[in-house]
Amino acid sequence: MNFRDRKPTVDSSLPEWLAWLETLSPKEIDLGLERVRAVLERLQLQMPEHLLLVAGTNGKGSSVAMLDALLNAADLRVGTYTSPHLVRYNERVAIGGVPVSDDELVAAFARVEALRKDLSLTYFEYGTLAAMAIFSARELDAWILEIGLGGRLDACNAVEPTASLITNIALDHCDWLGADVESIAVEKAGVMRNGVPTVFGSRQVPQSLLRAAETSGANLALLGRDFDYEANADGSWNWAGRAVSLSALQPPGLQGEFQLGNAAAVLALVEAAGIERVLDPERVNRVLPGVHLPGRLQAVTAAGAHWLLDVAHNPAGAAVLAEALAAAPEAGRTFAIVGVVDDKDVEGIALPLSPIVDEWIAVTADSPRAIRSDELARRISNACNRPCRIAESLRDAMEYAQRNVAENDRILLTGSFFLIGPALRILELYSRPE
Repeated sequence: MNFRDRKPTVDSSLPEWLAWLETLSPKEIDLGLERVRAVLERLQLQMPEHLLLVAGTNGKGSSVAMLDALLNAADLRVGTYTSPHLVRYNERVAIGGVPVSDDELVAAFARVEALRKDLSLTYFEYGTLAAMAIFSARELDAWILEIGLGGRLDACNAVEPTASLITNIALDHCDWLGADVESIAVEKAGVMRNGVPTVFGSRQVPQSLLRAAETSGANLALLGRDFDYEANADGSWNWAGRAVSLSALQPPGLQGEFQLGNAAAVLALVEAAGIERVLDPERVNRVLPGVHLPGRLQAVTAAGAHWLLDVAHNPAGAAVLAEALAAAPEAGRTFAIVGVVDDKDVEGIALPLSPIVDEWIAVTADSPRAIRSDELARRISNACNRPCRIAESLRDAMEYAQRNVAENDRILLTGSFFLIGPALRILELYSRPE
């Protein structure tokens, strides 16, 4: 099918719609809110009581997962919009923790298409509007929208939040957001609104973020000033907000000590949003330990090997991954299969992991923007001053690693969502009984 010439209809399949959407805009990223706001006005959506934006460089997916689980456990009807997906597009739009159906997505796409008229929309903008249309039709209590890129000009920021979370700020998407943390912070701070609570989840606070909060009149809650947390010797942790304190909490089910920080900011967002009833200690202790998220320090045993998958795709994410790996060392070697897209800092990703990795394997990630495996291998090798194997495909890389691991070795897959998603599909095949 020539998707440019044949527009899908409400009777078309979801894959047909997604393929057509990819042809609509000459730009994969086209920052700006005017087009999205114009279509939003035509959609005339019913907004929820709680509209929560989640921005930041790292930890957004984990934060959304924990926030969604807590609100659902408090009997709120919750919709989450996240990106990108790992295996199926439906993962991006979920209600009550369950991805919506193909039919519901297709109907929403058809509705957006009927109203956009001559306006150009990117793939992400189209998906954002469709998600909001689905949430509005379901008359949900809360929407949780994950900012895709930056904040100020991201499509999710076209609606007015009732509270926002900025998890942290580090170098990423520098071609779009700025070359330093202070510049990137200005873009992330775009989710702030006059009089609306915004939680910032890191102890390293950029000065430009503070200035933006003062200029916008946002009610900024800072870690260490307005809320805080501490780990206890027995593995539990304590949290204190502006008015609520919780003690002897069980750690989150998501792996990595850094998840305590994400959980602390999520609890602060719940408090700031005025949903204090969620902060029942029994509920928090019951819900957070059960939260899991694919592709975040995800351990899989398959085909006689130990696999670890993590979507770390920037230097800060790689540094956190390296800390987690060092804290749980394996007795054997670590093989690292890496795929990266072209706006990422390859050297900044490889260097933190270099002391832990025994053998590097470069692959071309499943994206038009992926760095070719030979170029990626050259850059990793130069940065780490040792060889990096070039794989013809992800499957070839995984089969090579699987053949060469010993009993206590581990195989790390990292660098991009566009690597982890296909790897999960391959591992699922490995795990199926013959």
